Amino acid sequence: MEKVIRVLHVLGGVGLGGAESRIMDLYRQMNRDEIQFDFLVHSADVNRRKPQFYDEEILAMGGHIYVLPKFKVYNYFSYKRAVRKFFAEHKEFRVVQGHMTSTAGIYLPAAKAAGVPITVAHARNAGVVKGPKGAATRFFRQGLACKADFCFACSVLAGEDVFGREAVHKGRVKIIHNAIDVRRFTYDEKVREAVREQLGVSGKLVFGHVGRFEYQKNHPYLLEVFAAVCRERPDAVLLLLGEGEDRPAMEERCRQMGIAVQVKFMGNRKDTERYYQAMDIFLLPSFFEGLPGVLVEAQAAGLKCFVSDTVTREAKATDLVTYLSIEQPAQNWAEEILGRADYERRDTSQELTAAGFNVCTQAGGYRLFYEKGDNSGI
Repeated sequence: MEKVIRVLHVLGGVGLGGAESRIMDLYRQMNRDEIQFDFLVHSADVNRRKPQFYDEEILAMGGHIYVLPKFKVYNYFSYKRAVRKFFAEHKEFRVVQGHMTSTAGIYLPAAKAAGVPITVAHARNAGVVKGPKGAATRFFRQGLACKADFCFACSVLAGEDVFGREAVHKGRVKIIHNAIDVRRFTYDEKVREAVREQLGVSGKLVFGHVGRFEYQKNHPYLLEVFAAVCRERPDAVLLLLGEGEDRPAMEERCRQMGIAVQVKFMGNRKDTERYYQAMDIFLLPSFFEGLPGVLVEAQAAGLKCFVSDTVTREAKATDLVTYLSIEQPAQNWAEEILGRADYERRDTSQELTAAGFNVCTQAGGYRLFYEKGDNSGI
């Protein structure tokens, strides 16, 4: 290949999130002498953006990180000018893949007008937050299916939410499941024992959750479920991995509920795969999801998973997933969980690969797409 193909991924940031992690999984599979990823992120202060979780790794792999001002609706015209200026100055991209769909209707047409050969709108979530912010997201997504060369979605639910049912059912949207590096998460008894000893939870019933502390993840309900479990199993422990603006409120809630000693706030971790090994039960009572990569990771680690029935069934790659309603009392979840807590962990790597969740397999299809614009192999 004569020239390195540069692919620009547009995101809110490159912190430790689901979409970011899946893009990084894919990035690591690329031959960077042939295909190189760059990132366009957003910040309230373009000149003083703080480094985020994946900054160091991106730069080490040869990627660039560019910054746009954060979109606030009232700055629509200045944001649009900044986008146009960026693409006027950067002609090196063959593909612009927009994972931030709230403003993709602005930056993807601008990229196309500046001569970018391939533009992609990629739906990564199914739902928006309540209030004015969610309403604004819905408004600016209107007609997005017609503003990109390709429309990708991590699930049918995400595709319908972002692009509309008609676009999905007419085949305008390509459904591409969020794939992971299955090998990283495969169950390992020795790692499990080591991490549990390190955390001081050997012999205990360990629950786990991985996700940002924000409305979508429904942490208050998760804590109610865990508190109900503790009434039956005083030996229960909960590991919460992640950060977010709601973390202090959840720490205070734990104190008020009398479960603070049993809940461990672990923060963001680069080695999340080790903590999955230490868990016995994975909880995901989200209000909405696209196709949660953490649920795929948990299944790859052989974990029993109890999940909100608002989460798409496409995420169920094994028989380890049980869907429950968050409209019912938390006690019902606790009873269901405790009735299924006794099981044998297993290697699920072949099941995950067969279901299309192995990034090592998926990467070949992406390489063909970035090189030739052919998405049939993804």
